[in-house]
Amino acid sequence: MSATILVVDDEPDLEALVLQKFRRQIRDGAVQFVFARDGIEALQSIEQNPGVDMVVSDINMPRMDGLSLLQKLQEAEDKKSTIIVSAYGDMSNIRTAMNRGAFDFLTKPIDFSDLEMTIEKTIRHVEMIRETRRRQAEAERAHASLSRYFSPQIALRLASNSDANGMEVHRREVATIFTDITSFTSLVETAAPEVLGMLLNEYVGGMTDVVFAHEGTVAKIIGDAIQILFNAPGDQPDYATRAVACAQELDKWAEAFRERWRAKQVDFGVTRIGVHLGPALVGNFGGSRFFDYTAYGDTINTAARLEWANKILGTRICVSAAVAEAADNFKGRPVGDLVLRGRTEPLRAYEPLCPEAFDEPAKRQYTDAFAKLEAGDAGAMPAFAALVGLHAEDPLAGFHLRRLLNGAKGVRMQLE
Repeated sequence: MSATILVVDDEPDLEALVLQKFRRQIRDGAVQFVFARDGIEALQSIEQNPGVDMVVSDINMPRMDGLSLLQKLQEAEDKKSTIIVSAYGDMSNIRTAMNRGAFDFLTKPIDFSDLEMTIEKTIRHVEMIRETRRRQAEAERAHASLSRYFSPQIALRLASNSDANGMEVHRREVATIFTDITSFTSLVETAAPEVLGMLLNEYVGGMTDVVFAHEGTVAKIIGDAIQILFNAPGDQPDYATRAVACAQELDKWAEAFRERWRAKQVDFGVTRIGVHLGPALVGNFGGSRFFDYTAYGDTINTAARLEWANKILGTRICVSAAVAEAADNFKGRPVGDLVLRGRTEPLRAYEPLCPEAFDEPAKRQYTDAFAKLEAGDAGAMPAFAALVGLHAEDPLAGFHLRRLLNGAKGVRMQLE
């Protein structure tokens, strides 16, 4: 490193003496010197040369003495490491200088060997400060980048622990949520650009806030679709429970958002949500140029297809049995055994319910009707018909009744 040193002293011969004593270091490019005759001139010099690394200042000078200069330097945002020069035995000024933040002190007459060693020590201190600032700036940049994907708590931990942050691609168990908006393409075709921009920014921002509140990871945002991970990058033993709670909170927020914009005469579609858990390849797939923390595998594809299944079922949230069984105190009702696109084996799916809906008589009536359907009981049709008659807004009861009227048997459904 080449250090720039500001020497502040009103002695007329000092500049020539310093340049002579440090001529080798100057020639080698190790140091360069700037000179000022008092504190005021020193501050002006620093303003013109902000790259000054350290200051060597006498105390007794006209206009502004060295102690006043030191105080000004310590009040500045970019504090300069300062060596104070004082008469031998002037302990009062030396103590004042150290209390005001001087890095070190020298006594007059100056011993240039001592000055050289003190400058070298100060340069090492300056280099350490620079390295600390560089690391802090890197951590802040990393935190800003990671905050796009992770909750503030996780982003802070990852940014401060870059050597062991779990960003490498590896296989791990995750819970994943997929969300999508019905009829969003039609909205894009008809809405004014400024309205669409405001709408989508508010939607994605609000949905992301919900995810971060549950300490989830936003793996992808593609237009109106959002992919969310739990148990990645860090361990979350309750990741299934978090995923279910997050899905329900996302649904609640999205419905309120939809109502707000409907009041503004904007027909925003329903948000559909799919949740599944299992193994996936997780990590940064962006290479050295881009940061793209995401996940791939059958678990991710299944969550996306469960999200799509809501369109057929008339539901807004659809979670797999794997999630329902792993979540603590899961409250929901069975949807059926879904044979999703690309799969041959059926997957039992559930619709999570809030505690109030779970305890309602309608839920028990639905469960009884579903049990009849699952057992092949002929009473399933009148049970669902009665349920739809009593609760016309129940999409699942209506869906199963239509299947029965069309001659479907049991709870297994082929979804293409």
